[in-house]
Amino acid sequence: MVRTKLILVAIAILLAAGSAGIWFLISETHVAQERRGTFFGSSKEYPTSGGEKMKVEW
Repeated sequence: MVRTKLILVAIAILLAAGSAGIWFLISETHVAQERRGTFFGSSKEYPTSGGEKMKVEW
């Protein structure tokens, strides 16, 4: 009886620790993706009206 309860408590602790570890891993990758997006992302706006001609004149 006591042995079964200990096994169930150990399984519950392992599941809780595993889910917390996965949660931390996922949150870290999300933060890294946001940081990567702000670093490599294009924040400039390129106007498309009234600009230069597209045809090259020789």
